[in-house]
Amino acid sequence: SFLAGFMLRTLLLLCKPTTKAHSFRINPTRAIRRFAICSGPFRNLAPNKVSRKSSFLVPANLWKAYHSTSTTMSAIVDHVEPEKPVEHFRLDYKVSDYTISDIHLSFDLGETESIVTTRSTVVPQVKSAGLDLVLDGEELELLELSVNGSVVDSSKYTITPANLTLSASAFPADGTSTFTLGTKVRVHPDKNLALSGLYKSGSSSLLCTQCEAMGFRRITYHLDRPDVLSKYTVRLEADKAKFPILLSNGNVLETGDVPGGERHFAVWEDPFPKPSYLFALVAGDLGSIHSTYTTTSGRVVKLGIYSDKENANQLDHAMYSIKASMKWDEDTFGLECDLDIYNIVATNDFNMGAMENKGLNIFNSAYTLADPKTATDTNFELILGVIGHEYFHNWSGNRVTVRDWFQLTLKEGLTVFRDQWFTSDLTSHAVKRIEDVRGLRSRQFNEDGGPLAHPIRPESYISMDNFYTSTVYVKGAEVIGLYRTLLGTEGFKKGLKLYFERFDGKAVTCDDFRQAMADANNLDLSQLERWYSQAGTPVVNVTQSYDASAQRFTLTLRQHTPSTPGQDAFTKLPQVIPVVVGLLDAISGQEVLPSTVLRFDSAEQQFSFENIASRPVLSILRDFSAPVKLELEQTDVELCLLMAHDTDSFNRWDAGNRFSTKLILQMAELPLEEIAQSELPAGYVSAIQSILEAGKTVGDASSTSDPSLLAYALQLPDEATLLNQMKVANIDALHAARGHVKRTLARTLHAHFDAVYNKTAEKLTNEYQFVPAEVGRRRL
Repeated sequence: SFLAGFMLRTLLLLCKPTTKAHSFRINPTRAIRRFAICSGPFRNLAPNKVSRKSSFLVPANLWKAYHSTSTTMSAIVDHVEPEKPVEHFRLDYKVSDYTISDIHLSFDLGETESIVTTRSTVVPQVKSAGLDLVLDGEELELLELSVNGSVVDSSKYTITPANLTLSASAFPADGTSTFTLGTKVRVHPDKNLALSGLYKSGSSSLLCTQCEAMGFRRITYHLDRPDVLSKYTVRLEADKAKFPILLSNGNVLETGDVPGGERHFAVWEDPFPKPSYLFALVAGDLGSIHSTYTTTSGRVVKLGIYSDKENANQLDHAMYSIKASMKWDEDTFGLECDLDIYNIVATNDFNMGAMENKGLNIFNSAYTLADPKTATDTNFELILGVIGHEYFHNWSGNRVTVRDWFQLTLKEGLTVFRDQWFTSDLTSHAVKRIEDVRGLRSRQFNEDGGPLAHPIRPESYISMDNFYTSTVYVKGAEVIGLYRTLLGTEGFKKGLKLYFERFDGKAVTCDDFRQAMADANNLDLSQLERWYSQAGTPVVNVTQSYDASAQRFTLTLRQHTPSTPGQDAFTKLPQVIPVVVGLLDAISGQEVLPSTVLRFDSAEQQFSFENIASRPVLSILRDFSAPVKLELEQTDVELCLLMAHDTDSFNRWDAGNRFSTKLILQMAELPLEEIAQSELPAGYVSAIQSILEAGKTVGDASSTSDPSLLAYALQLPDEATLLNQMKVANIDALHAARGHVKRTLARTLHAHFDAVYNKTAEKLTNEYQFVPAEVGRRRL
């Protein structure tokens, strides 16, 4: 609700009329910050831009007057009808007529005015002979334009608020030769209110960039699309006192003073081709810490983490996190850091959350700063995951990038999956999975069931910024998880290895990823394509039967996906759903069938299990093996047994959560005076007691209990979650019912709670340590 209120207030403020001169310039762009709700509160939050663009061409020699607010040309702008929104379609993708192999950028940096000089090597594609070159560019003042060092006559190019079109007549005569394009433009960082491109960050003198998805066009004229990969060399020059730190992508080649002594420069080179959305620079007066990391091959990587000076003493955990990320990627996937220098910048005023620019990650301070005196364990875990996410993009997104923005889930879904795996390995797997599924159910499932439902790979968009969504990120990560469940961990690693080897340095599609996984494991995975193209959350209906004479347990599964905007339910085909099941003895709670993966890929399927001596208790969708909703009836006795004995940590928690929810909601339907007299089911109290008994062993050498999981298993569902499940909202009754359950458990099991608390407190160390055992004990 806080985010919703904030977004509404922001929208109202931004839509107010203003008298500022720059708001009357052509193509006024206002950025409305949108908080993409994903598995964590970050995920490369991009501006949701609302634009007006003129529909006519402006001759180059009139552009300066046209773009100025001090000329009578503004009257023309006032009468221009805005263009109608243009819808872009995935199937309309066309390879660029030209590509740019190398780009040399030179920045003369200043807060109010920066001059950007560019020298690009343009390579026509064979089919491009005789075609004009159309470059992207917004809010730029063109100062110079040249081809192969010769100034281009103004009759050979036109400028609109969105593009610079260079006539083919300005190119070499044969139309197929590589040529050098030179541009010089002026930008105004302090007036860049879109916070896309190069801008002044907040009240400080910090200059930084944000180029995903389409921000580079606000820095210079370029083919600003992800399938144009170029090698970048960047020279930064600025006032030495105001901007002592000059950072960009890659490795630093040279630094020094400019004659005169007041300015200095730095030259950076990124040896790996990258799309323009991964370009970054930072210039400012920052504090920092430094260290090194030695890769498995023995190469030393210099690490630097920069922040506002007053925060530099809170960067140690961020340094731990980047080193842990590098080691985990090496150990898990054999992927090394490929640069000699890896920098991170944290600033209070960076509004994008976090961004994976090659070798120069930029973060909001909230995702990098941690002081044990004030930060919680959750803060430390969040920083670990966010820094891991942006580092893992170095391969899944940077070395192998997306062909077009329809493929966004290819880099984001895969990288969210990788950061979830990383965090679960370094913290509590159970709690990480519970938190991820909570977020999926509360946010993404709602998105799938609402008017904005869309597939993880959209078929069309008007503004790509609108698709930085929970569906693309979080459901996208769950779809990647389907591969691991179907192929097994080793099969998944084998497929990912082939994917990176086959497509290193290329811009690819979701289909390319799926094919690499299939080829590496010699399997047909074509049906998985439906997860990319069909919107909505599949619903799986589960029925069970047991034949005592044949000792056979039969599971019948049926699936359907509800209608979503533009996709009727009857047109949706069955998905491949890996359903992980286990069976428990109904008396002892012992596991009679360990976790087994069922490939459920038809509208209806039956699965039979032989030699089951008695009717078992079903544990289904273990570790939440697919992003689906279950229709499953289980008795209170079965739920209690799963709470106490299920070997799958997620399902053990989920059974307790389902039983607690059912109990509280049923109680909330009673009159208030009867709620306080209600008794709790004995089996429910007994199941909670079994959790507490496990808690008494935490810290013992022989204990296998995860204290973090026990802490979560003891929590009752919160009132906000419960309220959403009431047919008729009754807040007073709900509050009374939940409170009664809580108090009754506390009174009945007081001695057990007390014993667990004292035993756990004795084991805690005085000095803060971010290790799973200590975090778990604090939670418990």
